[in-house]
Amino acid sequence: MNERSEPTTGTAGPLAGGGRLDSATEAFVAHRNLLFTVAYEMLGSAADAEDVLQETWLRWMKVDLGQVHDPRAYLVRITTRRSLDRLRILTRRKEAYVGPWLPEPLLTAPDVAEDVELAESVSMALMLVLETLSPTERAVFVLREAFDVSYDEIAAAVGKSPAAVRQIAHRARRHVDARRPREVVSPSEARAALESFQHAVETSDLQGLLDVLAPEVVLVGDGGGVKQAALRPISGADKVARFIVGGLGKAEVALTGDHIVVNGSPALVLRVDGEIDGILAIRVEDARITGLYYVRNPEKLTRVESETSLTLR
Repeated sequence: MNERSEPTTGTAGPLAGGGRLDSATEAFVAHRNLLFTVAYEMLGSAADAEDVLQETWLRWMKVDLGQVHDPRAYLVRITTRRSLDRLRILTRRKEAYVGPWLPEPLLTAPDVAEDVELAESVSMALMLVLETLSPTERAVFVLREAFDVSYDEIAAAVGKSPAAVRQIAHRARRHVDARRPREVVSPSEARAALESFQHAVETSDLQGLLDVLAPEVVLVGDGGGVKQAALRPISGADKVARFIVGGLGKAEVALTGDHIVVNGSPALVLRVDGEIDGILAIRVEDARITGLYYVRNPEKLTRVESETSLTLR
């Protein structure tokens, strides 16, 4: 049944009786974490993902459940369509964003890092690659690659034919594969690189930084025009190392860092005088850091003190 054409009135409506309402609520709650993960991977924003879930819930409450054969698929379809609508709005919003835009970091349970498939799909590095796709390409890629949704179901969600979806999926996969990390790094390898980086920063050890940074490393800072951050990505180990050491010297503040798991990967929460200054996520390849992602925008730091539950199933 097409989500756009479901009946919204009659005996199956949300006010028809507690049994129907309970069934609808039970189905939504059962798949809520999945729907949030779908929306977040499409949008890169937890706040917008929560708004999408609210819209999905309101739409779901109007559906005739008697016509729904697969609640999970139907809910994913609604969430995808609402996310696509919001993604187009976000794209315009990002055009006016001050400086680089980074996904909103999420504090996740340590065991998420052990789930290789989930951790990669929500990693800061991959989420940034997804930003280079069109809204439809991103939806198709996320649904197919992360959630293993069938081409027919994706077609129904994005309003394309299955044949067109296959072509879009192939194009998006080729685009992402050319830009994603070449290897999957274990959590222990990532933690080791992060610890070396942290020690070098805390001791203002320029050579120590150069040792842990890959020659092609890129530093991306997101202050959103609210907090100071580099207005453009900084590339190259020497430039990045000098920027970090020089910046700490000019700021004359003592940063303290605690290890946490963000988006399924080891990261640092950095504090000044006990207050969160930002979240630092990294991308590691061949035991060296190739990407540094520092989110300082306060509006994006609301989900780093309590864990967010994510799932692909």
